[in-house]
Amino acid sequence: MDHPPPARFPVYRRDPDSPPGWERLEESVILDNPYIRVEQVRLRTPGHPAGDLRWTVARRKNAVIVAPRLPDGRFLMIHQERYPIQRTLWEFPAGQIDERDKADDPATIVATAMRELEEETGHRLDPEHGRLTPLGYYFSSQGFTDEHGYLFLADGLVPVAGHGGLGRSDEAIHEARAFPWAEIEDMVAGNGIVDANTLVAYARIKAREEMLRNDR
Repeated sequence: MDHPPPARFPVYRRDPDSPPGWERLEESVILDNPYIRVEQVRLRTPGHPAGDLRWTVARRKNAVIVAPRLPDGRFLMIHQERYPIQRTLWEFPAGQIDERDKADDPATIVATAMRELEEETGHRLDPEHGRLTPLGYYFSSQGFTDEHGYLFLADGLVPVAGHGGLGRSDEAIHEARAFPWAEIEDMVAGNGIVDANTLVAYARIKAREEMLRNDR
């Protein structure tokens, strides 16, 4: 059973959504490969109306981050090697949206989230009771790149028969493990969780739960 994109799904689009006073006047490409595009741009902004601002901008694929919550309330996390920092980190499952021309299409975003959930944890949404709740998007390093990640809370999970997860071989995911929420809080407070994706997802879930409690 396919799960339709959630209603009211906020997305970011660079050019159509640019507010008044922002205009990209020139750009030259410094580096362009399948993983990253680096541009030197000249901009007109509210603080630089003469159009004399020059900036180096990295364009990267957009991403999805999924916080998978089991029926007993524990969250699945993966222990993944991260080559640039030479560390293995506990994180929520995440991945890039490969379809650049549909990178901000809600159906494509949700399909990517569902794919990463199954590939990396060996779980998927239950066809009848599963629910994918959008938690908005965030910018990973807004002074350098327009890369942004779409955050989701996944409830109603079931294991996929014959599928142990752990992603692709080049991702080097060592383990998928379920953590109680209290332990995740301790890891956040104690610097045991240090990646931006997981920290932002944690903050959004925490804020959402607090808001729901206040509405009761």
